[in-house]
Amino acid sequence: MEKNLSPQQREELLAILKTRFEKNTDRHKDIDWSEVQAKLEASPVKLWSLNQMEQTGGEPDVVAYDTATGEYTFYDCSPESPKGRRSLCYDREAHNARKEFKPENTAMDVAAEMGVELLSEEEYRRLQQLGKFDLKTSSWVKTPANIRKLGGAVFCDRRYDTVFLYHNGADSYYAARGFRASLRV
Repeated sequence: MEKNLSPQQREELLAILKTRFEKNTDRHKDIDWSEVQAKLEASPVKLWSLNQMEQTGGEPDVVAYDTATGEYTFYDCSPESPKGRRSLCYDREAHNARKEFKPENTAMDVAAEMGVELLSEEEYRRLQQLGKFDLKTSSWVKTPANIRKLGGAVFCDRRYDTVFLYHNGADSYYAARGFRASLRV
């Protein structure tokens, strides 16, 4: 799969990202859009990944700048878990272990195809400091190896004005559970 956008797709995505950036300045105080845009234009593969985040309903936005690496971090900032990334079990091992009613794909495989990472629990909690997300849905988060080794996986949501971390079998999947991603550019 070629990971390049056409000039028109590039311009449309940059316009969407700029508008979202300007509407949500509280998410990225002291970050200048022109610097973000220059970084994006110099990284066509990362721009393609952001387009994948956008096309699957993630509404990516800048949430941080790392002065040590010079990278901007984007998170999915859609109010609910992205619609185009739901009904997925956690990973390929869990998918293969299901005897019947297998979902179409896995969160880890889709993230890898998109060139993004699942949010960690820490990143998910950081996102929730920027707003109220997943009030009706939930999102798989990176699962610690010791939990995954025992067949489990973890996910988060926000209920009762509190962020919760839960567990499930990694092979489970639900219409209201997807995953949120991060991308460093």
